[in-house]
Amino acid sequence: MESVRRLLPPALRRRLRHLVPGGAAAPASPGVPAFEPGGELANLHHVRGAVAGMFLRGAGIEIGALHLPLPVPPTATVRYVDRMRTPDLRRQYVEMAGLPLVDVDIVDNGETLATLGDGTQDFVVANHFLEHCQNPFLTVQNLFRVMKASGVLYMAVPDKRWSFDSDRACTTVEHFEEWTRLVNKRTDEAIVEEETRHLINIDYSIHFHVWGAAELLAFLAALRQFVTFEMELFLRNGPESIFVLRKIA
Repeated sequence: MESVRRLLPPALRRRLRHLVPGGAAAPASPGVPAFEPGGELANLHHVRGAVAGMFLRGAGIEIGALHLPLPVPPTATVRYVDRMRTPDLRRQYVEMAGLPLVDVDIVDNGETLATLGDGTQDFVVANHFLEHCQNPFLTVQNLFRVMKASGVLYMAVPDKRWSFDSDRACTTVEHFEEWTRLVNKRTDEAIVEEETRHLINIDYSIHFHVWGAAELLAFLAALRQFVTFEMELFLRNGPESIFVLRKIA
C-alpha cells in the first residue's frame, strides 16, 4: 500500500490518508446496506469525492448517477444524464423505491450522447456504467467526443471479484441468459427462459461486461487504439477501481 501511495499526487495522498487502509475508518450505521453512504463501505464514497476534488473543474455531466451522484468540488457544476426521466427510472428500478434519485437534466443514451455537441464538456463522470455498455470501446470514444481538449473522464468500475459477478468467468454473447443463471442464481430452465425474456422486453440494464483490476488495465491499454489520453490515476477503492483519463487533443 505504501508503494501505491507514493505514486499518488501529494495533495491526494493527504486527502486519502484517513480513508484508505491504515487510516481511521468511519463507523457503519446499523441497518444501512454496505455500499450505501453510511454503510460499512462508506469510505468508498469519501475516496470518490477526494479524487473528484483533485481533477474536476468547470461544467460537465454525470451519466447514470441514480441515487449516488458523485460529490464534486465547488469548482465543478454537473448536469445529470440518463436514458429515462426520473419518474420512469423509478418504475424501471422498483428496487430503488424510496431512494432519492437525482433529477435527470438530459435524457439520452449514455453510450452515444447524441444530443451533446463535440467538445462541449469539461469533464464526464460515469460510475458503475462501463460494465453496462454493449460496446465499451465505442462508448468511451463517444465520451471523449463530447469532452474538450484536456477534459477529464472519471470512472469507477466494479471489480468482479467482489461483486455479484464473481461467478462469471467472462462475458459471452448470451449476456442476458448469463445474467439470469449466474447473477440471479436461477437453475430451473423454464424460469431462466422467462426471466431472460422479461429482461429483454423491459430493456433492463445488465452488466454486459465484467473486469477485475488487471483486466481493466488491459482494457485501458487497448483503448489507446481508439482515443488519445494521459492516465492521471488508477486507484483500487475497495470493491471497485477508479480511473481518471485526460483527453489529449
